[in-house]
Amino acid sequence: MVVDANEALGEVLGGAAESLVGRGAADLLDLASDARTWHAYREVLRGRQAKLRCTRRLKHPDGRTLWAQVTVSPLDEHTPGVLLSVADISARRDLQARLRHLQMHDPVTRLPNRTLFFERVTAALEAESYEQSGTGRIGLCYLDLDGFKAVNDTLGHRVGDRLLAAVAERLTECAKEAGRTRPGVPLVARLGGDEFALLVEDSTGTEQLADLAECVLKALQAPFDLAGQRMNVSASIGVVERHAAGTTATGLMQAADTTLYWAKVDGKDRWTLFDPERNAHLMTRQALASTLRPAIERGEFRLDYQPLVGMADGRLRGVEALVRWDHPRFGLLPPNRFVALAEEDGSIVPLGRWVLATACRQARRWQLENPDEPPLFVSVNVAVRQVWDSDLVADVAEILEETGLPPRLLQLELTESAVMGSAGRPLQALQALSDMGVHIAIDDFGTGYSNLAYLSRLPVSVLKLDGSFVRGFQYEGTGAAPNPADEVVVEAMIDLAHRLGLTVTAECVETSAQATRLRSIGCDTGQGWLYSRPVPPDRISELLVGTAPYAVGNP
Repeated sequence: MVVDANEALGEVLGGAAESLVGRGAADLLDLASDARTWHAYREVLRGRQAKLRCTRRLKHPDGRTLWAQVTVSPLDEHTPGVLLSVADISARRDLQARLRHLQMHDPVTRLPNRTLFFERVTAALEAESYEQSGTGRIGLCYLDLDGFKAVNDTLGHRVGDRLLAAVAERLTECAKEAGRTRPGVPLVARLGGDEFALLVEDSTGTEQLADLAECVLKALQAPFDLAGQRMNVSASIGVVERHAAGTTATGLMQAADTTLYWAKVDGKDRWTLFDPERNAHLMTRQALASTLRPAIERGEFRLDYQPLVGMADGRLRGVEALVRWDHPRFGLLPPNRFVALAEEDGSIVPLGRWVLATACRQARRWQLENPDEPPLFVSVNVAVRQVWDSDLVADVAEILEETGLPPRLLQLELTESAVMGSAGRPLQALQALSDMGVHIAIDDFGTGYSNLAYLSRLPVSVLKLDGSFVRGFQYEGTGAAPNPADEVVVEAMIDLAHRLGLTVTAECVETSAQATRLRSIGCDTGQGWLYSRPVPPDRISELLVGTAPYAVGNP
């Protein structure tokens, strides 16, 4: 109970000092509103605690809200009671609130910024995880503007800022519209640059997020008239909707960022929903990319060989070397899982050199082990980046000298698009290799430029027909009719190739009917499951021991 009060306290609390005497201090200063403060206050009264300092939100008699800092301390050991000091800190609190608002809001759009957005996301995840009244779900539309950079570059940052503010207004309207049909208004925030986010707490499912994303796309369709200029922008939107339990703010944003990237890759001006399977594939791809170079050093790659068979006599003529990655986590991986990654990061150069050296060494071993048999040639795939980023000619010359393999027993395969567009260094490299005696083959012929006339000016000796043409031939036992157009195209390509002095290999030969037809139109060699799948080198060694024509069928 208050036994004495000065005028300053009366002014702060809005009454005469004498009117405060006799009133309960705890009630007067709202000290019992929370258990922790009430306990500390009683401990000071009992002499068990030296001091209490707290901030209270009080109601002034004139109706305004008052923030007060209250300090409670004992008088002295001989005088019972405590001293209450009360300071009006409303102005300081208002200043702090204004500063926090400035720190937490974007000055261009006046929307919450990244810091405040992450605070809200974290708080929402905690609330949704523990509250039983809501759906326990959370949703996010994460977007950036397509074409905004062009506006900034051509019209300047001032116009760009005005455009961002105008976009923010339309996004805010979309959020308000969403709040009219479902409980709660999504939070709209600018995360930086031309990136915005709309947070849906207590989400009801993907349909709610899809409706919100559609509203955003539609809102941005109308042109913006700013500074005497009419401009258009669209948005790519990544949409994530999931259970809040087990989700973190960082994980939610990573998923949204990945999905936004998909939306851009898929064509922009659209929204894309997060797909766990697609994300798992992406994560696997990233894991493979990060371990490619160390895997080469650790010796995790191996070569299998697919036979190339003479169509006329059925004998084994050569093999194509096909690299596999024996990954410790993902198992045995075919080349289509990692070669493109290797080309992107440049590791195709050391990997390609290893493949070339290993294949040449193995071909030389077969030659030495079977001196009475016609030697096999080995065909090795070469990526365009190997020609550009390494001295392929020097590598081939060094490997041939090191292994002792005659150049005529090495065939290098490049894709049609790579060879047909060759000029400068690639063409010089191919010519030098051809002059060395190495055969150059065009892989998957018929799927790219298909300029047969240009072939006469290239150092090419072999065409490998793409399997899509061979599949158009008749399949036995299926009742499927052959595609006459494919047969005509293949026959014409073989005839023209022979006129240019080239030999032809057919890929993906799977039935004896296909082999018979290819043989009848003059195809030189074939490869495919009719003859064999790719096999380890010891299986090729077994085939070389016999003298009979190559057996039809898989090993």
